[in-house]
Amino acid sequence: MKIGVISDTHCMCDPRVVEYFRDVDEIWHAGDIGDGATLQWLQGICPVVRAVSGNIDGGIVRRLCPERLTFTTGGAKVMMTHIGGYPGHYAPGVRTALLAERPDIFVAGHSHILRVIFDRSLNVLYINPGAAGNQGWQKVRTLVRFELNDGKPSDLEVIELGPRGYRS
Repeated sequence: MKIGVISDTHCMCDPRVVEYFRDVDEIWHAGDIGDGATLQWLQGICPVVRAVSGNIDGGIVRRLCPERLTFTTGGAKVMMTHIGGYPGHYAPGVRTALLAERPDIFVAGHSHILRVIFDRSLNVLYINPGAAGNQGWQKVRTLVRFELNDGKPSDLEVIELGPRGYRS
């Protein structure tokens, strides 16, 4: 199955996301969606959208999306939250949650920094897709796409949407 990972859209619906995610089976959004319309837009690209709320998300998004989500798909257990930190520098409480849940993949957003790291100490693949929106300090807006078969991720791609400030 194909997975598209996105974060920190901050209400921006870049039409190139449609192109890059049109063949994915699931979209995972790691928070700071921005509004319900952005969530609906993603559901128009792919009917399976798994999303968590972020620190800028308001009432509608918070009602629809939990702060942390754990699920199994494609044979892998996945845990996703917005403010997660990264291997060696996890946000408070995240390492404890990872030890309790034992996911195969941990997805976080918030930092606007694209990172994909295998954390050997917890045996988990960490993915932060960077930021797809214009808010923040990132220079290049990014997404991640990969395949997930029998619990094993493969063919991971980093997709650059262009510089921050681009208006579609």
